[in-house]
Amino acid sequence: MNNPKIKIYVRDFGTITAELYPDKAPKTVENFLSLIKNGFFSGLIFHRVISGFMIQGGGYNESFGETDASPIKGEFAANGFAQNDLKHTRGVLSMARTNDPNSASSQFFIMHKDAPYLDRQYAGFGKVTEGIEVVDKIAAVQTGRMGWFDDVPKVPVVIDRMEIV
Repeated sequence: MNNPKIKIYVRDFGTITAELYPDKAPKTVENFLSLIKNGFFSGLIFHRVISGFMIQGGGYNESFGETDASPIKGEFAANGFAQNDLKHTRGVLSMARTNDPNSASSQFFIMHKDAPYLDRQYAGFGKVTEGIEVVDKIAAVQTGRMGWFDDVPKVPVVIDRMEIV
């Protein structure tokens, strides 16, 4: 099977290329590709950055206005979806969610370092193939508290756009 590839263009940081795994999380990949095709991610930020853990984006714009897509079923083992055995290792893309296992919509995170305790608990759906140094640069930004949120970059880290390649 040919895994779709995407590019994430991050203003002032560079480009991250990743391949997505529909065999591990088919609805998640379908949802993510649909959002990319519709330009959903353009202008959104990485709003949560924790060095040594992950960078998270896809839910807020620069002024912290929330954007969201329709929620999808969580495709991970603890939610009854056994085929997703993707480990949360450095560079893996996964869907963010609330405590509701079926609340993932548009927010995603990229693993900066391995976090095996997330395995089987979140829907991993892809992996960085080029540009892991961009993830490292983003993970190194200064962060602080903003409103209800911790770990917010002091200078916005903006996704200019994403594309399917």
